[in-house]
Formats: sequence, C-alpha cells, structure tokens
Amino acid sequence: MVTVSTAAFYGRTNQQLGTLRSRAEALQAQIGSGERLTRGSDDPAAAARLRLLDRRQRLAQVDQTNSDRAGVDLKLADQAVSSMADIVIRAKELALQARSSSLTDSNRLAIGTEITNLRANLLSLANSRDAAGHALFGGEAAGAAYSEALGVVTYQGVGTAPQTDLGDGQSIQRSLTGPDILSFDAGSGTTDMFAVLATLASGLASGGATAVDAAADSLAQLDIGLEKITTTQTVIGTRQAWVETIDDRRTNTGEMIAEEQGDIGGADLAGTITRLQELMTVLEASQASFVRLSGLSLFNQLN
Repeated sequence: MVTVSTAAFYGRTNQQLGTLRSRAEALQAQIGSGERLTRGSDDPAAAARLRLLDRRQRLAQVDQTNSDRAGVDLKLADQAVSSMADIVIRAKELALQARSSSLTDSNRLAIGTEITNLRANLLSLANSRDAAGHALFGGEAAGAAYSEALGVVTYQGVGTAPQTDLGDGQSIQRSLTGPDILSFDAGSGTTDMFAVLATLASGLASGGATAVDAAADSLAQLDIGLEKITTTQTVIGTRQAWVETIDDRRTNTGEMIAEEQGDIGGADLAGTITRLQELMTVLEASQASFVRLSGLSLFNQLN
C-alpha cells in the first residue's frame, strides 16, 4: 500500500510541477517575444485576425517598393526636364542676341555653335535612364528614346509612360514620353525642340539677313516649346505630390495595423511579469513541499 500510494504521489506531483513549469515557460516566452499568442490554438479568432493584418503589411511593403521606384523616377524626370527648360531659356537668350543688328556674322556663327551644343545636351537629357536603366522618356521602349542620323533626331520610344501600382487601386505614370515634353504645335504644324534648334543653328551659320531672320523666327517657337516644358514640370510635380500623399496614407495605415496587432497579440508585459512572479512563487513552494513530503515518505519507509 505504501509503495502504490507513494508512486501515485510522485506521479501526480510531477504532473502538477510540469504543468506549472510549462505555464512559466509560456509566460517567459511572451515576455521575450512581446507576443501574447505562441500558438494559433491559444486564440483562433485573434490568430486569424493577426494573419490578415500580417498579409496587409506584406502587401503594403510591395506597394511601398513600387512607390519608392515611382518617386525616384519622377525625381529623375523632374531634374532632366528642369535642365531642358534651362537649355531652352539659354537658346532664347542667344536668339535674342543674334537678332541684334549690331552683331557680326562671326558673332552669329559662334552663337550658332553654342546652339548646336545645346541641342546635343538636350538630346542627352532626352535619352536619360530611369532607376532600372531603362529609357526614362521612351515609354515602353527597350532602347534609347531618341536616335540621330544625318542631323535628324527621331523619337524611338513607343506607347505611353509606364504605370506603377501604388496599392488600394491607385496607380501613376512614373515619367512621360519624349513627345510629351519636347513636341508641340508651332502654328504651321507639329515640330519638336530638336528641329527648332537645328533650324536656328543652320540659319545663324548662313550669315547676313538670313541669320537675323532665323533668330527672329525662332523666338516664337522657343516660347511655345518652353511653355510645353514648364507645363510638363507642373505635371511631374503633381505626380510627386500624389506619391507623397499615398505614402503618408500608407504610413498612417501601417501605424494603425501595428497598433491593432499589439492590441490583439501583444503581451501585457507588466501583467505578464506579475503573473510569472506569482507562478514562480507557487512553483518554488510546490517544489519545496514536494522535497519535504518525499523525504518524509522515504523516512517512513525506512522505519
């Protein structure tokens, strides 16, 4: 009888102590991770909600990556278009100088050379690359946006500027095509800034009245082209502002998701620590009692 009762006592006590240790380990895990749920079975409804919130966070990370790319490309486009505007402004200043009757043919020839250099710089800007190395102003084209052959610049891009998904049903074009910026209606038909600058440089090289007339005739076209470029700058700025607005919304949503995750799955550290301390007290007392009782039981058996 004594042997059976002692075995039952040991078994029951070990089971109770094991349960207490498991509970203590669970509380320690909560304190270490800061999470209340260690298994989905702890609270199935809360676990399901946490999985949904986690999925939303992962999707938001993808959207943020897309948004970052759009922001970088729009910034590159803004910088390039701003430089284009500077080139046209400089070309207009030179055309105004060349129109003056006080200049010599040699002076106008020098101005024409600078105009040619400005045109080359404009072509380089028009062939800028985006963050991924693709044509920034080439639409969906794989190669350069513009090519030049025999002094004629031709647009090689296709389609429209690529769209980028920002999430929540929002998307944005992260650039523009070359013609969106540099092609315009000059009154007598559609032209582009490359043709205007080429005609101006060629006219200035002719000298005499032809050079003066070329300078005067170019001013109206330069004005129209500059207005098209500055309008493009406004479009790009508006898109940049929209990307920033979407980013702000995503940040606010992310903060709300994180707060809800904390409310649902986060451990109350102060309360958890208190419960652990109480549990450890009970565990220590139980272990001490077990040692005393097991010793007493052994003593009785020996006697």
